[in-house]
Amino acid sequence: MQALKGIKVIDLSRALSGPFCTMALADLGADVIKVEQGPDGDMSRNWGPFDRGVSTYYLSCNRNKRGICIDLRQPQGLAALQRLIDGADVVIENFKPGTVERMGLGFDVLSARNPRLVMGSINAFGADGPLSGWPGFDQIAQGYSGMMSLTGFADGDPTRTGTAIGDMSSGMWLAMAVLAALLERERTGRGQHVGSSLLASLVGLLSVHGQRYLSLGEIPQRTGNAHSVIAPYGVFETADGPLNLAPITAGMWLRLCQLLDLAELPDDPRFASNEKRVLHRDALKAILEERLKTRGKREWSELFIDAGLPAGPINTLAEVFDDPQVQHCRLVETVEHPTLGALRQVVTPVSAYGVGAAPPVTHRAPPGLGEHTVEALREAGFDDAAIDALLAANIVYQNEAGPPPATEQCVEVAQ
Repeated sequence: MQALKGIKVIDLSRALSGPFCTMALADLGADVIKVEQGPDGDMSRNWGPFDRGVSTYYLSCNRNKRGICIDLRQPQGLAALQRLIDGADVVIENFKPGTVERMGLGFDVLSARNPRLVMGSINAFGADGPLSGWPGFDQIAQGYSGMMSLTGFADGDPTRTGTAIGDMSSGMWLAMAVLAALLERERTGRGQHVGSSLLASLVGLLSVHGQRYLSLGEIPQRTGNAHSVIAPYGVFETADGPLNLAPITAGMWLRLCQLLDLAELPDDPRFASNEKRVLHRDALKAILEERLKTRGKREWSELFIDAGLPAGPINTLAEVFDDPQVQHCRLVETVEHPTLGALRQVVTPVSAYGVGAAPPVTHRAPPGLGEHTVEALREAGFDDAAIDALLAANIVYQNEAGPPPATEQCVEVAQ
């Protein structure tokens, strides 16, 4: 699936939200040129852990791109960047609101020079409003959006998700908006400025919890791994680790009791209805786990599935990447990295079906700092003399062999 072949994207973003967006576009065939501030590059290059000096954080969200390094504090650097943007279809940025305008790269300026340009912006709390100037960190946005208030156990602290869901969901929302803007451009002949924010993307994921409040005024409480209105439902311990079990209908509840040789449970007054099971879920969980601890999570999962009961083991990452279904679905691909050799990466998880259809492919490792600077400048119309002058003046940087050394860096990120 290379639907975006021929679309050129200039990626000005840093850290995770913007790079995650542009990686999705690159996986779909776009020619993404990652522009990094010289001489140090994307801040994520300095975030560990490291694989032989290369940040795994950086590796996770920058494949299928080319890389160019420019000192954007210099007028000549900004002028070079402007020439790159003049020939692009899309530019993506995740600076604080107002930053690109101060750089002379606001949408009004860029669109006047390139009317077909689509600009995509991600910020923390919105492009305007009382909090638009707040710096954005994923966990801050998770808390502000209410997402953390829904996550965790009733007697514990609000809990962030295990991945940076605000960063990545805002990147996915923006990729969707960019695709829509490119489609609309085919009808109108003009680009437009689209955007998302960490706050908006997380509020957009509140789903039924948000609707519950808006419709009923109810504030959902944290229920840990249990379902708020169905029991039994959630995480249960087995002989070798936890599994998820979700017998959501009355028939499934009866089949569960039969399978576990607990036929007396449906007649127990505490468990006679779903409402009563919810009230006594802790006692019910203890009874079920006593039986579940006689076998392993995988064995139980297969028995439950055979009986028509939704269930599945809670896997570690080692188990995930060893799993035959994950391998069959080709959720990991290998690409050759210039210093690391064979590099395995999680793919963009979309499929294509039908004759001649093909999923997105990993064809280029995440670029080294400034790996394609000279190449990209030549494509933008710079001759060798002009490129040599920019290199000599440290306006642009061409990657040297090997990864740059990792250094500790504490910075204030927009996203």
